[in-house]
Amino acid sequence: MKKHTLIMASILTLTACQTIPKSTTPPVVHTEKIAFNITGKIGITTHTPDGKTGGSAFYGWTQEGERFAINLTGALGIGSTQIRYDGIKATLATDKAQIEADNPNDLLFKATGWHAPIDKLPYWVMGKPAQGDTDSVFDNNKLTQSKNGDWLASFDYKSTLPSRITMTHTDGHKAIITINHQATP
Repeated sequence: MKKHTLIMASILTLTACQTIPKSTTPPVVHTEKIAFNITGKIGITTHTPDGKTGGSAFYGWTQEGERFAINLTGALGIGSTQIRYDGIKATLATDKAQIEADNPNDLLFKATGWHAPIDKLPYWVMGKPAQGDTDSVFDNNKLTQSKNGDWLASFDYKSTLPSRITMTHTDGHKAIITINHQATP
């Protein structure tokens, strides 16, 4: 299995021209259940010793609380990857391999060697800062930027929910997720 396919699959298990003053936000504690159905495209750019590599995939993602199912397909429907988390075990499966871990973040690391806040993506998809986020920036009550560890997430909107999230790591890794929100499950 190609490494960029694993990276794209794992990232899901994921700037304005004006200066907006940063708001100081207290620690985030979520009590509501996150639920959504989204589709879209994810693009990944990584930095390797040989230079930049990248790839993209289309996805369908259903989230209910902490449980989720993500189906990824390549261009023209070529290649398929399923990522699942049932609250106990995370799995990434293709026709050639299966990887399991105790949680989505560990699954990403096993598949790619990346540490990324993918457990924060469900909140970001809903336009909310996630637990552990710092330097959250809002414009007209919409989250436009949030930092989690070495990752910076920037949000674009077409309506009340984000239509695009750009996640950038301090070492140059980048993931861009376009989002089409559907009715919640």
